[in-house]
Amino acid sequence: MWAQVGGTETFDRLVRAFYREVRQDPVLAPMYPDADWEGAIWRLRAFLEQYWGGPTSYSEERGHPRLRMRHAPFAVTPDARDRWLRHMHGALDEVALPPMHDAAFREYVERAALAMVNRFE
Repeated sequence: MWAQVGGTETFDRLVRAFYREVRQDPVLAPMYPDADWEGAIWRLRAFLEQYWGGPTSYSEERGHPRLRMRHAPFAVTPDARDRWLRHMHGALDEVALPPMHDAAFREYVERAALAMVNRFE
């Protein structure tokens, strides 16, 4: 899928659109260090690119994704999950992937976001 939707350029546009909204979100923004937005952009883009058949830069630099472990220090509540998904769906709307790829991407992020919830207060 990575190559079919435009490779790194498309994934970069998607992740930048996503983080543009996350930076303004009062629940999600505090989870990110202000000085490391570019790092967050790289990590998510590289992870998604690798997941969807692109370069393996993420694993080469950071090892196995271990998503639940990496997110454990953060309070990923149902509200945080819903906000994350709202911003990701908005970014997907903006990037406008072909319908088949868009549906697959949305299905994946829905499942992944549900799996990241680690607090229910």
